[in-house]
Amino acid sequence: MTTGQDTQDIRTFVRERYGKIAEEFQPSSAASCGCTPSGSDCCSGAASSSVRFYDTPEAAALPDEVTGLSLGCGDPVTLAALQPGQTVLDLGSGGGIDCFLAAQRVAPGGKVIGVDMTPAMLDKARANQKKLGIENVEFRLGEIEHLPVPDASIDVIISNCVINLSPDKPQVFREAFRVLKPSGKLAVSDIVTDGPLPQVVKSSLSAWAGCVAGALDVQDYIAGIEAAGFVDVQLAPVYFDPQMIDQAIEQVGESFDLKDISGESLRTTVFSAKITAIKP
Repeated sequence: MTTGQDTQDIRTFVRERYGKIAEEFQPSSAASCGCTPSGSDCCSGAASSSVRFYDTPEAAALPDEVTGLSLGCGDPVTLAALQPGQTVLDLGSGGGIDCFLAAQRVAPGGKVIGVDMTPAMLDKARANQKKLGIENVEFRLGEIEHLPVPDASIDVIISNCVINLSPDKPQVFREAFRVLKPSGKLAVSDIVTDGPLPQVVKSSLSAWAGCVAGALDVQDYIAGIEAAGFVDVQLAPVYFDPQMIDQAIEQVGESFDLKDISGESLRTTVFSAKITAIKP
């Protein structure tokens, strides 16, 4: 269990980590999700590789300024099955890719709110919004554990490889439940585990910032969502390809001793998941 100081340390480290990614990003260079201490691209990587997580051609049509800052591990927009007129909330909106894709799906009449705790990311997202000329998106500074959003005001919540970064995931699920309307939908892509991770990984702040150490076990993730009041929780695994896992092991191994963990073992222990749930 994380203490109050641990929670603050983790949150500060994650904010600084992703703030640095935003500040140093250049459209011609490859962004990385920082899924390993060395910043390898086990979640997204370069624009071309991050786009492959999406089941929509609209993602590939976005400029490098947007796709290059895609730090996710899936496609929550397609998973959400959005409809025109809906109000959507993106938890940890980053450079804005999922907000911009969602904005197209909910038009006309719908809107998207992106919440992120990193000012530098919000600056990038707002600049991208201006460049794209998308009007039905709003970006707000805030923590996903304390959403700057009124009760029962959201139709669909999406999130892409962000909840795992929170040191207080039960509070994230409670906040998601609070802001959703009755019959509202939670649709997220996130990193989860199926089995124990080495303690050296679980205790590393660098691994927290890279979405490994903070990942919940599958059963704990489902239980946390249900404890917040959600029903009809569905979770489907999406395993990373072997080459990506081998690269992650090689780069993580520079900081951690992973000699007892094989590529196949890691591939089935740490993976992306498509997760949906309904607020009754």
